[in-house]
Amino acid sequence: MDLRPLAHAPFAVSAVGLGCNNFGRTGTASEGQDGTDAVLHAALDAGVSFLDTADIYGAEWGLSETLMGKVLHSRRDEAIIATKFGHHEVATPLDALGAKGSRAYLRAAADESRRRLQVDVIDLFQIHTPDPLTPITETLAGLAELQDAGVIRAYGCSQFTAAQLAEANAAADALGVARFATSQDELSLIAREAEADGRIDAARDGGQGYLPFFPLANGLFTGKFTRTDRPADSRIARVRPHIADNADWDAMEAYQALCDDWGLTMLEATFGWFLANPAIASVIAGATRPEQVTANGAASATALSAEQVSAISALFPVP
Repeated sequence: MDLRPLAHAPFAVSAVGLGCNNFGRTGTASEGQDGTDAVLHAALDAGVSFLDTADIYGAEWGLSETLMGKVLHSRRDEAIIATKFGHHEVATPLDALGAKGSRAYLRAAADESRRRLQVDVIDLFQIHTPDPLTPITETLAGLAELQDAGVIRAYGCSQFTAAQLAEANAAADALGVARFATSQDELSLIAREAEADGRIDAARDGGQGYLPFFPLANGLFTGKFTRTDRPADSRIARVRPHIADNADWDAMEAYQALCDDWGLTMLEATFGWFLANPAIASVIAGATRPEQVTANGAASATALSAEQVSAISALFPVP
């Protein structure tokens, strides 16, 4: 597994990361401890060492982190652990502390996440969504204090617009603290809005490593789906059928034909498309079974030519 620099963070990350939103999720193979353990051990064994979770993941607040902690306390040196706090649309037990970007809230959130994850230090601590109630200067100052105290090693943001990211960068410079090390958004071949509205460019220009989530569009780009067939145990079939219903199957079938011509699986070609973009630090893909994360890790070795990248992009143009 190749390691990629993460902007100015004091560590590198695996080219493919593991999205941990399925740990503790009701109805998944990783709903419980055994399923979570199996996926995490397989990920670390495959070199998928960048683990991205959040305090709101799981059937109850903190469950994903709690399940992960039972594995990570014994394999801490093998993992780069990222978690998120402060999703402003989700109620949490810390809400009495005030707005979710405030110093008081983020300090408590970091302590709670460390306790559940069974770690002394969080490698990457990210604000999950912009907080409309707290000046970004307060959030950045609070995160920088946690970094100085050795509670976290780096900090980042998720779902910031290009304008919000530019504002945060200017605020960090004015305060004399580090800028966000990462910017995280949804990005897949069928969800390219982050390219259209300048979020990826803003991250690259601002010095942030870009972290795409849902890169496989909930499994659509694993190659397991066709115009007529959907794996019954897939998340798309169970809870998100609209993804397959609304897919451009002419483009999907043309993509599969390209992959066949190149001797690649669709999974390999899709990871290759992402990793050809130097702005991308790590491709965060979820998994509920060990074989899925193992396949994702292996696909990270796929190198595409510029012509292949262009051919794929042309099938799924930026809106």
